Amino acid sequence: MKIVCIGDFHVPDRAGKIPSWVRKKIQEENPDKLVCTGDFTSEKTLREVQKLGELVAVKGNMDWVDLPEHAVLKMDGFNVGVIHGSGIVPRGDLNQLAKYAKRMKSRVLIHGHTHKMSIQEQGGVLFINPGSATGVWGGSSEGGPQTFVILELEGNTLLVRKITDSKEESETYEL
Repeated sequence: MKIVCIGDFHVPDRAGKIPSWVRKKIQEENPDKLVCTGDFTSEKTLREVQKLGELVAVKGNMDWVDLPEHAVLKMDGFNVGVIHGSGIVPRGDLNQLAKYAKRMKSRVLIHGHTHKMSIQEQGGVLFINPGSATGVWGGSSEGGPQTFVILELEGNTLLVRKITDSKEESETYEL
């Protein structure tokens, strides 16, 4: 199963549009699902992302669209939790994120809000933040690279592909 994890677009209020290379890469990958951590900030941006594939999305703190606060999806038998992360102070705190993962019975928690890509393991949970697909600034950060993550699960092995300004690095994790 292949999942593209994206988020923190802020189009059109901070970024003019979704970068064309991001759109192209997602289309080339032809994922089973797109998972978005929110902050589309407009209905138009949400509709654009929906055109790229089957979308599971949660509401970000800057979204004025009707989306759930969290989601849980199955990835070959594993629960994958999805939240934006705007209730986490300080942003991205793993101890607080772990509480959400536990409630969702998730081995993997995809989250956003920091606009910074991070992949971290703690307490048996893999925390994945795809960063910002548009590279825009966030409440506690300056703008950065345009980033997203591709997950590929085969058996108990999860390949995490980190895409940054169209460059790629990968790591594997055993679930």
